[in-house]
Amino acid sequence: MSKALYTSLSALFTLLAAGAGHAATALKDGDIIFHTSRSAQSLAVQRATGSRYSHMGIVLLREGKPYVFEAVSTVRYTPLAQWTARGNGGRYVVKRLRDAGTRLTPGAVARLHARTSDFAGRPYDLTFEWSDSRIYCSELVWKLYDRALGVRIGELQKIRSFNLSDPAVRAKMRERYGDAVPMDEPVISPVAMFDSPLLVTVESR
Repeated sequence: MSKALYTSLSALFTLLAAGAGHAATALKDGDIIFHTSRSAQSLAVQRATGSRYSHMGIVLLREGKPYVFEAVSTVRYTPLAQWTARGNGGRYVVKRLRDAGTRLTPGAVARLHARTSDFAGRPYDLTFEWSDSRIYCSELVWKLYDRALGVRIGELQKIRSFNLSDPAVRAKMRERYGDAVPMDEPVISPVAMFDSPLLVTVESR
């Protein structure tokens, strides 16, 4: 075998192996995806929660293609490639229910899709209130799973339980609340969901 042919075959096998590895971790309905946002509030969220990840959404397939249902300026579907490109360095982590094989039946997936209508088009919630009038990213995924499947991923906390002493956090709190911070407002953070024992990591890039 010539050196040129050997090199070409090696390259082909490498590409095939990479494709097989990607197929093995193909995203599925109900997967939860996290990244480090480059938004204006990302640093404050990271420091308040002690988490690298500041934004998240839920993967839902539309005509066989993966989209991220997320809360940004409004609650919307975003193509996966567009969503991941917005993250810092294009990196992201995907998690899945530990018992997805039995829990995410076709009927359950249909309910997840159906309940998106509860939130689609709602404006983003800059003050992290626990109402449906405005929605933030982790609240959207938490409520969607809770209402569609009765699954609560991550423990709710109160605003007072986060690190509010960091300068970046204090500045953002003053901007959003002035002097009237609702310390007892229930909140679900991205890290509370990321660390939930109900989830397992299926992809990290």
